Amino acid sequence: MNLPQFSEAGTVLCCMLVLLVPLAIVGLALLNTGLGRSRSAAQSMLGSICILAVAAIAYFVFGFWREGYAGLPQHTISIAGKPWGWLATGSFFLHGLRLDGSPASLAAMLQIFAVALAALIPWGSGADRWRLRAGCLSTAIFAGIVYPLFAHWVWGGGWLAQLGTNYGLGLGFMDAAGSGTLQAAGGLTALAIVWIAGPRYGKFQRGQMPAVFPGHHIVFVLLGSMLMLAGWIGLNGAGALLFAGIAPGRIVMVAINTVLCASGSLLTAFFVTHYRFGKPDASLSANGWVAGLAASSAICASVTPSAALLIGLMLGGAIPFIAEALELHCGIDDPTGGISMHAAGGLWGVFAVGFMGRFGVPVLGQLLAQLAGIATLLGFVLPLAFVLNWLLNRLVPFHGGGEGERAGMDMYELGAGAYPEFVIYADEFLPR
Repeated sequence: MNLPQFSEAGTVLCCMLVLLVPLAIVGLALLNTGLGRSRSAAQSMLGSICILAVAAIAYFVFGFWREGYAGLPQHTISIAGKPWGWLATGSFFLHGLRLDGSPASLAAMLQIFAVALAALIPWGSGADRWRLRAGCLSTAIFAGIVYPLFAHWVWGGGWLAQLGTNYGLGLGFMDAAGSGTLQAAGGLTALAIVWIAGPRYGKFQRGQMPAVFPGHHIVFVLLGSMLMLAGWIGLNGAGALLFAGIAPGRIVMVAINTVLCASGSLLTAFFVTHYRFGKPDASLSANGWVAGLAASSAICASVTPSAALLIGLMLGGAIPFIAEALELHCGIDDPTGGISMHAAGGLWGVFAVGFMGRFGVPVLGQLLAQLAGIATLLGFVLPLAFVLNWLLNRLVPFHGGGEGERAGMDMYELGAGAYPEFVIYADEFLPR
């Protein structure tokens, strides 16, 4: 990784980009709420704020200490005479980090928002049955342990980043703004949560097709998707400056690639659902848009705009089928599509870097480095998230139970609904 050296103007630009990232958080919170049921809308939005707060505090206390930043001290293991980094050696509470606009301090600022964005992915996938207290505790585990450990290996100068210098695999694992580090890690954690919490009441019944619970507010979903674009341009721009070492002038390319990847993914999802169902599906089209954003985070700084569009077009055509396979064939109840959007989209973006990225190194070596990162996500991050959350579930049960689902998580946990003037507690979508 080329460590960035910012001028005063570059520091201001990076700060401005980071301050756009909360728009992605707001957008994802709206999307999660809109795709859930009306009886759980208030709990979903309150939970989103709580997730943001818990993630920020956990990362401030523990996370940056574990992640660090490239060039800062780290614990290493010597293998075949070469040092491989595995954990940063910083201090709790950002102690010793000068908050003066240095690249390390800007990275910490970005990560506080970014880890909250990633933590909202499992919160959405567990919608309509995940208890708020359990969600907050799970977020602390994600932001304090799971996320910073993998992020150090990628962005903190750890062993995945060293695959190039130590083992000759291209430039090492490349993930400019977090398709794998943020999106796939959050999406795979969502998969673990859904496995542990189980499906919503009445979703799967023996001998019948899965029940369809339509999102209660598609306008929230589409508005959230549009807000996420602005936040993602900030995320990708700041990430590319801090973790890929690009020149500030290349932010133009980053923004164009972000828009084109998301646009291509949206349009193919739109036309695939129109062809299959006779009319386009708004929620699956939005899923395609967000999946394109997730994929863009890896490719934004290293591919041409034409390649970014192609990557999005290929992804969007697959998203409806991935979402369908997860529900019909795997029995996974994911109300927001977070697993298909963020896990599948993020992994695709990481993989696409290997064969479409322009790094000036042999394609095979770079592709192998990318595959090593994907294998680590699937073979380490997913099992780690599952085990830690399984243990947490033994102490604080995740699922609200039949009472919570029948009354709605709003009434069950907050004692009041989001829409008191409307009747929202009927089960008209359950099979009779």
